Amino acid sequence: MRYALADSEVEFSAIRAQGPGGQHVNKAATAVQLRFDIRASRLPEVVKARLLRISDSRISSDGVVVIKAQGSRSQEANKAEALARLNELIESAEHVPRKRRPTKPTLASKRRRLEGKSMRSEVKSGRAKVGL
Repeated sequence: MRYALADSEVEFSAIRAQGPGGQHVNKAATAVQLRFDIRASRLPEVVKARLLRISDSRISSDGVVVIKAQGSRSQEANKAEALARLNELIESAEHVPRKRRPTKPTLASKRRRLEGKSMRSEVKSGRAKVGL
């Protein structure tokens, strides 16, 4: 990623993790919810526009990315995981796919295609009823 996110742009909140875990999961808020406002960030306008165009369930209609990380029992590890996911999302928006240049099929490929069609035609004509 070419862009460094400022600490003020990313907001973390500790929440209780879901799922099994016994007593620990019921009393410790180790899961982390990351909130990142795309429009208020210092990312270039091109990247912001691409991020807002992505159809991702983590991006709300207001342009806020909400990422929940609860894989680890450590809050710090979950923070790092959430930041890594945000960086992946931004990197995917940074990537500009190359434009496809249409090309014509080669003469040899045309010949191979027509030969295959004629061979198939012979096979099918051989299945016809034999007239007496």
